[in-house]
Amino acid sequence: MARRPKRSHNGGPPLDEYKGPPWGKGDPYIFLAWQVAHAKAWKAPSREIMLMRMDKAERLGLTYEEYTLEILERGRHLREEDTERISAIKAARKRRRVRLLD
Repeated sequence: MARRPKRSHNGGPPLDEYKGPPWGKGDPYIFLAWQVAHAKAWKAPSREIMLMRMDKAERLGLTYEEYTLEILERGRHLREEDTERISAIKAARKRRRVRLLD
C-alpha cells in the first residue's frame, strides 16, 4: 500500500534521486557565488566574539544561531529593549518545531 505524502509535500519527485549537477538547470556561476557567500557569512568568528554572542543570546532567551542570523540578516545586535523582535523569533521557532513534527 502506497504511503500518503505529508501535508506539506508539493508532489514533486524526491530530491535524493536527482542525478544532475548540484546547481540544477540554473547558472553554475550563480550557484557557486552563493556557495562562497554563504561560507563567508557563516565563517567561524573569533573565540571572543563567539563567547560574547553566546552570552548575549542566552540572556535574551535565543539560540546562538538565531542571534547570529539576526546580525547577518538585519545588521544589528539585539538588546533587551527589542522585545517585539525577540518574541517574533521565538514564535517562528515554535512554528518550525511544529512543521518538523508533521
